[in-house]
Amino acid sequence: MARFIPRRWDSGRAVLRHRVARRGAIGETLTMPAPLTRPALSRALLARQLLVERAKMPVRDAVEHLVGIQAQAPKPPYFALWSRLTDFDPLELSLLLEGRELVRLSVMRGTVHLVSDRDALQLRALTQPLHEAAVRTAPLAGQLGGEDPWQIAEAARELLAAQPLTGNELGLRLQERWPQVEARALAMTARYLLPLVQLPPRGLWGRSGQPVVDTVERWLGRPPAAEPSVEAMVLRYLGAFGPASVRDAQAWSGLTRLGEVLERLRPQLRVFQDEAGRELFDLPDAPRPDPELPLPVRFLAEYDNIILSHADRSRLLDEPIRRALVSKNGQVPGTFLVDGRVRGTWKADTSRKTATLTLTPFGRLDDEAERALAEEGERLLAFATDGRPGPHPVTFAAPHPERPA
Repeated sequence: MARFIPRRWDSGRAVLRHRVARRGAIGETLTMPAPLTRPALSRALLARQLLVERAKMPVRDAVEHLVGIQAQAPKPPYFALWSRLTDFDPLELSLLLEGRELVRLSVMRGTVHLVSDRDALQLRALTQPLHEAAVRTAPLAGQLGGEDPWQIAEAARELLAAQPLTGNELGLRLQERWPQVEARALAMTARYLLPLVQLPPRGLWGRSGQPVVDTVERWLGRPPAAEPSVEAMVLRYLGAFGPASVRDAQAWSGLTRLGEVLERLRPQLRVFQDEAGRELFDLPDAPRPDPELPLPVRFLAEYDNIILSHADRSRLLDEPIRRALVSKNGQVPGTFLVDGRVRGTWKADTSRKTATLTLTPFGRLDDEAERALAEEGERLLAFATDGRPGPHPVTFAAPHPERPA
């Protein structure tokens, strides 16, 4: 399924040149195709996200296919891949982290993602401007009290050259030189300006601990890319999240001025409109399934990028649900899909001998949907408990009070 997605980081113009020659001037179509409906956009997205049917592919390939998995907490990437891969083994992901083939660092939107080693070097270089912007704006800029953030970053680099440190340790060590600045502000400055990797055991299955960080250069043995390709990044995004607008690509990446990039790529892309008349770009060979394609129920992990990677999220959820999902502190709960749309949230408790999964819908679910969710929920609990003998009940709570009218 992933063959249409370019995973190379060479020039975006070169990636699809052979397709343009074979198909003709795609961007010069005189007749605009019929608008893509919400069901059409939902199925196109879910097919690329490996959520129409689970894929059989190595974990590292899947992470690259998805252009990373948001990983603010340790467990969500495991649940994200369980929903997408056949016979997913969490130990495979853990071994890849320990072997430095997958890493956890801040890239898109200034948030921690699980990405491959080669993607880490490209994506961090491309998103470095948004990290630097965070240091120049409130509240961090005010907390530094006029101190040079680059001097702080260089001092942090010297400290980490001696040994990896937790964020708290790094902040306190920096505070010895800048006692008038809060330790947390100093550590955050280093996090934004330096490409810092969270080291194992952080992120390993069944393990826990505070994040210990080191520079990506020391951990991978090579620095971020000197000349990263923004065109290739945008093509990768379309392959995993398209069809999408300029604003969608900017919402996913946290970058601006991507309209210029898509204009350069326009001759190589298919161009559509949604029902509101917004222009959507897509790879020529990307899957766009029948809008009536039946879809299985699926569980999405906390912070799943499929929820966060479009400015217009109506292909998956209604606006009242979008507002209900995002809390004031930025946490995004696990959700479940019925017929390709977000219909509720889920929470698993595996801390006791008997694990439980609680599903809280947005509005009423029919009997067929409840049965399918209960069956898939039992499989999720079996995964979450490493097959620990049950029974492990799946329960349905009263609907969210925030459900749309």
